[in-house]
Amino acid sequence: MMKEYLSLFLKGVGIGAANVIPGVSGGTIALITGVFEKLIDSLKSFNFHALSLLVKGKFKEFASYVNLDFLVAVFAGVVVSILSLAKILEFLFGNYPVYVWAYFFGLIIASVYFVGKTINKITIAVVISFIIGTVVALSISFLSPASRDEGTLYLFVCGIVAVCSMILPGLSGSFVLILMGNYELIFIEAVNEMNLSVLLPVGVGAAFGLVAFSHVLSWIFKKYKESTLAVLTGFILGSLGMLWPWKNVVYRTNSMGEIVTKTDGSKIIEGYERFLPHTLNPEVFIAILLMIIGVLTIAFMEKLALKKNTGQEK
Repeated sequence: MMKEYLSLFLKGVGIGAANVIPGVSGGTIALITGVFEKLIDSLKSFNFHALSLLVKGKFKEFASYVNLDFLVAVFAGVVVSILSLAKILEFLFGNYPVYVWAYFFGLIIASVYFVGKTINKITIAVVISFIIGTVVALSISFLSPASRDEGTLYLFVCGIVAVCSMILPGLSGSFVLILMGNYELIFIEAVNEMNLSVLLPVGVGAAFGLVAFSHVLSWIFKKYKESTLAVLTGFILGSLGMLWPWKNVVYRTNSMGEIVTKTDGSKIIEGYERFLPHTLNPEVFIAILLMIIGVLTIAFMEKLALKKNTGQEK
């Protein structure tokens, strides 16, 4: 039992890490590690029946009904990962951005294959769903970010939107927060400083969105499983545009061509200018190696999941 909880905790760590990285989806990690469907079903069990069990003091029945041990193990990993990785990622993105993006680019390339192969039957509807998912994700990756907003209501909305995209494979909650202008505020500054005035409204919005969206996603996943998987595979493929390692940040400028800054002196990101490396220098070779390691990481995780499932069937 302890081994199983440790496994769930480590999967939560992976989901949390993915949620912190712009362009990487926690939902994708949940899907390839085999906990996605159970996670959605457990979250949607927070309904009036669960509330009545809690109010009546039937804590054991409540815990069983909502798979509380499963949720605690996974989300403990998510929380520990986010808190511990915030400073590490701040350092890595500040000093080795190409290497970080390259590793996660490899992760997502492999994820396209391993998630896509779970589709059992290829139909016209599945193909169309895949194309739609790809186009939507690609379109999102080329949108321009909004300005930073510290209003409580906006932070609440950020929590809802970000967590919905976090549990949707292929769509990065962190990247959505970049588009909404609040990624640095929430995941870097507020987490590192434990700024509750920011974290509380975001957390409340996230909890609300998590439970509400899980009902919708669970229903869609069960009723239209093949098409849903196709859309999710398309999302994952389309998200590669967000993770391309070689890109320059494009800052917002005024009519005079001067870079626009916010009240705190920071620059406003307008978008990203992607390019191919001009020469095969050591940085490019290391980046390609990290891409391969990213692919092998997902392949290894898939092999472990397959081995575990085979053992359970026996």
